[in-house]
Amino acid sequence: MFNNKNILITGGTGSFGKKYAEIILSKYKPNKIIIFSRDELKQYEMAQKFTDRCMRYFIGDVRDVERLNEAMNGVDFVIHAAALKHVPVAEYNPMECIKTNINGAENVIKASIKNNVEKVIALSTDKAANPINLYGATKLASDKLFMAANNMVGDGVTRFSVVRYGNVTGSRGSVIPFFEKLIQDGVTELPITDENMTRFLITLEDGVNFVLKNFERMYGGEIFIPKIPSMYITELAKALAPNLPHKIIGIRPGEKLHEIMCPADDSHLTLEFDDHFVIKPTIQFTNISDYSVNKLGEKGVPVRQGFEYNSGNNKEWLTHEQLLEMIKDL
Repeated sequence: MFNNKNILITGGTGSFGKKYAEIILSKYKPNKIIIFSRDELKQYEMAQKFTDRCMRYFIGDVRDVERLNEAMNGVDFVIHAAALKHVPVAEYNPMECIKTNINGAENVIKASIKNNVEKVIALSTDKAANPINLYGATKLASDKLFMAANNMVGDGVTRFSVVRYGNVTGSRGSVIPFFEKLIQDGVTELPITDENMTRFLITLEDGVNFVLKNFERMYGGEIFIPKIPSMYITELAKALAPNLPHKIIGIRPGEKLHEIMCPADDSHLTLEFDDHFVIKPTIQFTNISDYSVNKLGEKGVPVRQGFEYNSGNNKEWLTHEQLLEMIKDL
């Protein structure tokens, strides 16, 4: 569905955008891939690797709706990946986080509608479910904006959905590169926030492919959540450095013991499919009423009342060997 199409990725110089460009160029023949971001150095570096004629590099910030309008002219699909994502940094700089993650989301919605973009998928995070930190709260607000945007379209063509997933192995600022750097530096112990802490883990490639598939599945208004494995942080540390002891340092500001992707409070809205969940919108859209069968014909069933999908009660857990296999190409 991406052949001869124009695709724009906000925050496109990040880990997701680079992997997305790599995959889309290998599988499809798009007309344009527009990388929209504010860092000229990262754009320059990315342009050295991705030199295909369809690639376009636009300097711009999602805080600037006029620049978004210019960039989205003629665009068919948008992936909104731009965000301030670092939990402690967001706690110390709340207004900056709000300007990018909430106001920026509103700008993406307005520009998409104005330019008659066909489909928009916004990337979310497990931290948006029952948030306890500012980053998660801003992403929950962003999710709600994208859901409600389907009612703002009127007679327009644009449809909006959200993809929510857990920690991406190898992404900037995540625990695996952090531990690997410490190991390379010759530390004598690895810092562990809490020995009972768990996290969802997904590879960057799986995350990108899940987003691509949901462009085909979506009606508009869904939050798509993949079924992915969990791991105890202590086991992750043992897999990376079997002989290093651990030092318990306590949970950082805004951290949870377990991450949630399908909250119990949303169980009445949650559908389970073979390899993913869908959380239906809390508001009713005039043009969409049944999400139990998606556009690919896949069928979902309601989960039980009170069901919660969190990294601590997951049915699928990574072994040391599976984790090392996931990260071998990083």
